[in-house]
Amino acid sequence: MNRRELLAAVASSALLASAPALGQGTDDLALRAVLDGLGNATPEAKFERLKPFSPSTLSCSSALDLVTARSGLRIDAHLAHRFAFGRLGHSPYSVSPASGAWRDSHPSAAKINADTAAIKADAAMGVVLPTPFLQQTIAAIRGALSASDRDAAEAMSRQASVLERLLPSSTDAPGVGRLRDGDSYFALLLERHTGEPVDAAAAHARFIDTWHQLHAQADALLRRQGLTRGSVGERIIACFRQEKWLYSDDDAGRDRAVADMNRWLDRARARVPALFGPVPGACLDVSARRMSAKDEAAHRQGYRVVPASGKSGVYFVDLADIRRRPSWSLPSVVHHELLPGHMIQLPIEQMADPHALRLEYAPGFVEGWAIYAEQLAASYGAFAHDDMALLGHLHWLLFRVARAAIDTGIHSKGWSVGQALQALGQIQGEPAYFASFAADIDRICLEPGIRAAEALNWLTIADRAAKSPQRTRFHRRLLENGRLRLEHLDFEIKQG
Repeated sequence: MNRRELLAAVASSALLASAPALGQGTDDLALRAVLDGLGNATPEAKFERLKPFSPSTLSCSSALDLVTARSGLRIDAHLAHRFAFGRLGHSPYSVSPASGAWRDSHPSAAKINADTAAIKADAAMGVVLPTPFLQQTIAAIRGALSASDRDAAEAMSRQASVLERLLPSSTDAPGVGRLRDGDSYFALLLERHTGEPVDAAAAHARFIDTWHQLHAQADALLRRQGLTRGSVGERIIACFRQEKWLYSDDDAGRDRAVADMNRWLDRARARVPALFGPVPGACLDVSARRMSAKDEAAHRQGYRVVPASGKSGVYFVDLADIRRRPSWSLPSVVHHELLPGHMIQLPIEQMADPHALRLEYAPGFVEGWAIYAEQLAASYGAFAHDDMALLGHLHWLLFRVARAAIDTGIHSKGWSVGQALQALGQIQGEPAYFASFAADIDRICLEPGIRAAEALNWLTIADRAAKSPQRTRFHRRLLENGRLRLEHLDFEIKQG
């Protein structure tokens, strides 16, 4: 990648926040056609097809599509060459409790057989699911047989038998460090997900340091509330149980929770000009709403409708188990999910129209931005004179850094599941509303590097913002062309 060419392309772009997106030029359209046509070629072949393009002849968004695709494909080529197992760039396991054709609503026998062949090939390279996940997968596949047609059911039964034969070679160790050259594999995954080389040990140390800093702040708040006995985690749990902060478990309680969120949103909306200057009007046309009764009954997780021209944005908040959502836990949700979080970043990104490969190879940016947005709101006084709302903010940050520390702990430090559970309880105290400790650990074991990458995006954006002499301009330039890999953030400091 030629960084000078990229910076020249970036420097020529107009701010999306203050002007409509420009039409695509001939080179932009040609690049988009090639990117769309890459199909299932090898990463090396895809990389070769992008060689004729130069970022200097492209619009800024297309230049970012190009260099992001090149960076990601370069890493995937290394992964495919050195670690030819699992789901490329995502997981060392081809089939797991969370992945595989067996999970499809109408599973195909051919796809299941292909997965079975991949399981055998992975096992020949020493890559086998940790024993608890292997057992879960076998049970889940056998439990799905009756809902499948005959050919698929027979293929699934054969797959379950193959997995059962792998049990003697499986271990309880959950991290990829147990694999041959597993540290290098994890390092490549971290670079793929973040956009720059990552020293896993240094990242882990930073997560632990951030945890201690957040605990010190939380301790001071809890003491002001008269809670002085027990660990920070234990005192946070106590706050979650205090009746005075809880909504009633009925329509009135849920309506009150949403009304409280929208009051916080109104205050956040008023701060947007100071944080960004002008933004597209769609970014401000947003609200929090209750889910439908059907969605609440099904315990659907919270979800977003991103605003666009002529369409309001909505965050539908999950309040099914409302007694687990004290009032002080919701303000930071507003800043993360709505303003200045996802509902600023995502509408601007839609205008930039990044290619799907940019979404694939810059996966940590969106959550990283939204976590940073929570801190940004706090730094501009969102929680001034409201210790409990500030405690809620700190708890959400502890949730993020705990996930990251577990990720590097399991895959770089060799932590067991038991050690990870103990650390989560110590760091967070109370699990996040939508993510139990066990569920978080399962996903981290099966998809290494994702949670660490999100936290590294957050912390790196915060570092860069602190060095920018004009933070408002920094925010605008950071977001105007859609998500970025971390290797492209330095440019924003120079321009900010």
